[in-house]
Amino acid sequence: MKSNKSGYLFTLLAISIFAVQDGISKHLVSAYPPLLVAMIRYWAFMLFAVALAARSNGGLKTVVRTKRPWLQILRGLLLSTQIVIAITSFVWVGLAHSQAIFSSGPLMVALLSVPILGEKVGWRRWTAIAVGFVGVLFILKPQAGGFDVKVLVPIVGALLFSLYVIATRLASREDPAITSFFYTAVVGAVAMTCVGPFFWTPLAPHDWIWMGLLCLTGMSSHYFLIRAYDLLDAVVVQPLTYLQLVFSSAIGALVFGEVLNFNMVIGAIIVVGAGIFTVWRENRLARQGR
Repeated sequence: MKSNKSGYLFTLLAISIFAVQDGISKHLVSAYPPLLVAMIRYWAFMLFAVALAARSNGGLKTVVRTKRPWLQILRGLLLSTQIVIAITSFVWVGLAHSQAIFSSGPLMVALLSVPILGEKVGWRRWTAIAVGFVGVLFILKPQAGGFDVKVLVPIVGALLFSLYVIATRLASREDPAITSFFYTAVVGAVAMTCVGPFFWTPLAPHDWIWMGLLCLTGMSSHYFLIRAYDLLDAVVVQPLTYLQLVFSSAIGALVFGEVLNFNMVIGAIIVVGAGIFTVWRENRLARQGR
């Protein structure tokens, strides 16, 4: 197994910056349309991806070659849609609450990998998935009053991201990672540019600073995460990404005054525990060739 102190540093930097990025997104979407914020963010993401592709082995001409063009387009559309839904959820549901629900992503991936990828899931992972979704029910359980339909927004976001992960696994069977990364950025930028201008709203001068910071955090977080995966195995990196839930919850509580209720905290602990076990078990079986 690859091991490097720099890998852990890059992972923690990426996770910390992702949490800050979520906080900035919530601030901007509180005042501006989500599609506008996502469009500008994707422009910077695309420039970063193109620059990265140009510096890779073989250059841009090699990176753009894909054996699964329609699948790559689908991936880009899934992620761009998910990002719009996610940043909308930060305002409607709350940063901490949304991230708690998003943490069920690995469980959804494990569940969807059976019918879509044809993978086999044993009783241990089925148990972890079931326990994890019990945790989701804890998160969704209202403290008082009726069910808030707005919590369906982060659930849809988690489902879309899971489908994006599944599509990425399918694409990785024939295309290198840099090609998938390139198409994620370019397809998303094109999609957002097709709809974003209809929601154009002039930004206040000080909010352009926040928008610039959002673009900078978006590029740096992805770069650090790429470096982390270069130095550490995925089974090490993926459990650490759950720290984003902790960091985002802290930002939600300290900066935006969000309340971390008992149900959400207990549910998040259950979901994270089940997710970490699912990732670990999947990696172990992959090493055994099963």
